[in-house]
Amino acid sequence: MIASLNGKLVVREAGRVVIEASGVGYEVFIPLSTYYRLPPPGTTVALAVRQVVREDSLNLYGFYQVVEKQAFDLLVSVQHVGPKLALAVLSVLSPAQLAAAVIQNAPERIDAVPGVGPKVAERIVRELRQKVGQLQGAAASEMPGDGRCPPDANRIVEEAISALVNLGYKAAEAKRAVDSVAPAEGSSDLEDLLRRSLKALANEF
Repeated sequence: MIASLNGKLVVREAGRVVIEASGVGYEVFIPLSTYYRLPPPGTTVALAVRQVVREDSLNLYGFYQVVEKQAFDLLVSVQHVGPKLALAVLSVLSPAQLAAAVIQNAPERIDAVPGVGPKVAERIVRELRQKVGQLQGAAASEMPGDGRCPPDANRIVEEAISALVNLGYKAAEAKRAVDSVAPAEGSSDLEDLLRRSLKALANEF
């Protein structure tokens, strides 16, 4: 069972990376929170990893912080929540925000994640209520974004659109939302642009 990966970052995309270790390239699916923090390709990185084995597949899911991996494990323990949906939740909510939504009985915060829906959000709150204590220290353990790579201002709009498409939005919807919130002078903060785009999409629908 692969629990971590340490190697050269070969590919860095919203939703996936390829890490080369001992001559082998590993494709690892990641939440956007991890994507924000990763350095440029060619740099050595270390990720906490969860290996998920199915009858017809073997996939790796990677996280910049161990607490994200813990949140992922809790989410996939919920009925009808698979790895893809768990990554979507962690792309929008930090572990601390997820814990707060469960503790405060606020499924609407989780329902705001694309693809979740009210029934699944309520199930997450209900089934994690007794387990969320494992994440209550998340706010203190979450690291500031010191290690992340600031996106090139000339590519940030394209990266934001790509990230939204990976979350399940149509390309046209994603472009419209990003264009509606992107400042005329451009933006140097991908995370901020993406959060404002998600808010615009939530208001639209």
